[in-house]
Amino acid sequence: MSNLTTDLKAIQEETLLNLKASKSNNTIRAYKSDFHDFGLFCVKNGFKSLPSNPKTVSLYLTYLATKNMKISTIKRRLVSIAVVHKMKGHYLDNKHPSIIENLLGIKRRKGIKQKGKKPLLINNLKQIINVIDENNSSEIKIYRDRSIILLGFGGGFRRNELVSLNFDDLDFVNEGLKVSIRKSKTDQYGEGSIKALPYFDNPQYCPVKSLQKWLEISKIKEEAIFRKFHKGTKISNIRLSDQSVALLIKYYLNKAGIDSSDYSGHSLRSGFATSAAEAGAEERSIMEMTGHKSTEMVRRYIKEANLFKNNALNKIKL
Repeated sequence: MSNLTTDLKAIQEETLLNLKASKSNNTIRAYKSDFHDFGLFCVKNGFKSLPSNPKTVSLYLTYLATKNMKISTIKRRLVSIAVVHKMKGHYLDNKHPSIIENLLGIKRRKGIKQKGKKPLLINNLKQIINVIDENNSSEIKIYRDRSIILLGFGGGFRRNELVSLNFDDLDFVNEGLKVSIRKSKTDQYGEGSIKALPYFDNPQYCPVKSLQKWLEISKIKEEAIFRKFHKGTKISNIRLSDQSVALLIKYYLNKAGIDSSDYSGHSLRSGFATSAAEAGAEERSIMEMTGHKSTEMVRRYIKEANLFKNNALNKIKL
């Protein structure tokens, strides 16, 4: 009997590991952070957070709405609460009418449209690269920073994809660069994908040329290609964080005299998609580069890119 109990405990522990492995580390961290906030709300108001109930969760969603949180954030918090319940062996009916009807009411009162961060378009991208070249005395810092931004834009990378790149993920060929993506937000099982970046006509803004130069002067031959500096411009073995990409973009935008509050780390990716759509790239080819699985977001980029191109007012002559 004791052996059976021991085996059952081992199976339960293994099951818990499988449940955790079903989500990326970033996703797990987000769930925990969201649930922590829910827990604080419950403690403050005398509610039980685990297991909780639809009424308490609905009150929490209302609380978030009064704090002017985005609808997308409120919905994510709801998902996080439900997932944590499931992982801890509890059931929470997150489709309960008291939750769903409340969400619908919040949407109606707040409106679904949210102001997102701006895409980094070609003109601003060039301004940033020019600022990097002009404001750094160290060649090694110039080529690390410009390579991060040019590669991030040129490949439509997510921030975590960009900083997760290793030397072995790169394959320089006659046409340009092939980049192997081992795992991404939409590829949690690590099936992998390849992004292809051709050489640009203008070498000053070519991500492939810039990356080649960075690898040459940094002498990086293995592991992380984008690393932190220490003691000035000495390269460490510490991989850059995804937050570093956002900070880098904001830093150089400010240097270029552009308000950085309208931009984020996602601006490179959205900038690529919008610029590609503006240049007439097909929806499918944009999705192949960015890794979007749904057409919804890509079509939003295309719509924004064509706001003036297909504007009916262009037909009116005044």
